[in-house]
Formats: sequence, structure tokens, C-alpha cells
Amino acid sequence: MSVAVAAQGALLAALRPGVFGWAAGAVYAVAFWSVLSAAFRRRPLGPADHVTLVRVVLAGAVTALVADSAARHVAHGPATGGGSVAALVAIAAVALVLDGVDGRVARRTGTCSPLGARFDMEVDAFLILVLSVQVAASAGAWVLAIGAMRYAFAAAAWTAPWLRAPLPPSLARKTVAVVQGVVLVVAAAGVVPHADIAVAAALTVLTWSFGRDIVWLSLRRRDELRVRRTGAARRPRVLDPVTR
Repeated sequence: MSVAVAAQGALLAALRPGVFGWAAGAVYAVAFWSVLSAAFRRRPLGPADHVTLVRVVLAGAVTALVADSAARHVAHGPATGGGSVAALVAIAAVALVLDGVDGRVARRTGTCSPLGARFDMEVDAFLILVLSVQVAASAGAWVLAIGAMRYAFAAAAWTAPWLRAPLPPSLARKTVAVVQGVVLVVAAAGVVPHADIAVAAALTVLTWSFGRDIVWLSLRRRDELRVRRTGAARRPRVLDPVTR
């Protein structure tokens, strides 16, 4: 993991973001690497985890570039530096491509695990959040809803524990997640006219996906409560016939 930290620093040095970019990159590095050290203290990183670790480094570079772009936007209006945007888009695109690699590596090596899946999901969520910040600077603050939705759901789960129940695998859910990253990268590149329409469509399907999962979890909770009430209302008695 120390090699990844060094790679993070080297990549930032090559990109040369401004003061705000360096500050954001430093905060990101301290926070993410501290969490990873705690999460993987009981087992080593697997082959797929190393691929995800590369994506962590790339997401750190995107974070620094977005922070630098946001600072320039506040100070001087919309940024015109094509070089930093091109680097941001290229790095984010590589990170998205690798998102399809780590899961495949885990399956081929037989090293799938809940921790590895959570690791992959959190990197995805953070990268989408950072990309939504970049696109929001030009399209409007409403784009932040894309990046914030995963964290709003997690916050709601603290007050409603039934939202923490495991969800069944869903190809639609995975596809919607991929669409968010692709659309945000295309919008950040600024090469497609009216990209805000595609971003709005992506937000719509993301809202549908989360809504569908919440409904499923709600129905599951209702069924569990019904079973509990039924069991509590009619407990076995001594004279009841034995079920054969």
C-alpha cells in the first residue's frame, strides 16, 4: 500500500495542480489510505483489490484536478484550461475502464469477498461524486444529486436499519452505475452539445434505481414484520397437536 501512496504523490507531481488541488489531494490521501489500512489490517489485498487500488490512485488525481478547477472557476469564472480538463477526462476514463476489470479478476482468481465488493463500490461512489462536482460547475448544482444520492442513502440507513439489508444482485443496478460515470465523463469533456440533457437522463434512471431498491427493501421489511406478528400472536401450546 505504501507503493500506492508513492504513486499517488508522483502522479500529482506530474499533473502539477494548483494549491487547492494539492490540498485536496493530500486530504484525500490521508483519509482514504487511513480507511484502507484499517479495513485491510486483518487480511492482505487480493489480486482484484490491487486493481481497485490503482483506481484509488486515479480517483485521487481526479479529486485534485477537480478541486483545482473549482478554485479557478470561483476566482476567474469558467475554466478555459483545456490541458487540465483533458487530463481529468483521460484519468477518469481509465478509472472507469478498470472498474470492469477488478470484478473479473476476483471471479477468475476465486477471491470474491464482501470486503472487496465494498471496496470497489466505495471507490465507484466517490469517483462519481467528484465527477458530479466537476460537471455541476458548468451545468448547475442539480448535478450534485448524482454524486450525493449514494451517500444520502447511506445516511438514511443509519436512522432506518432496514435499509441496510442486502439487496439481490441486479444487472440493471450495475448498468445504471456505469451509465453515471460514462455520462459524467462525457459531460466533463465538453465535446458533446447539450450534454446536460444526458446528465438529466442519467439522474432520472439513478433515481429510479434507488427508488426500486428502496421499495424492494420496504416490502421485505413488511413481510418480515408480518411473519413476526403472526408468530407472536399464535405461539404453540402444550395441548396443540404435534406437526408431523
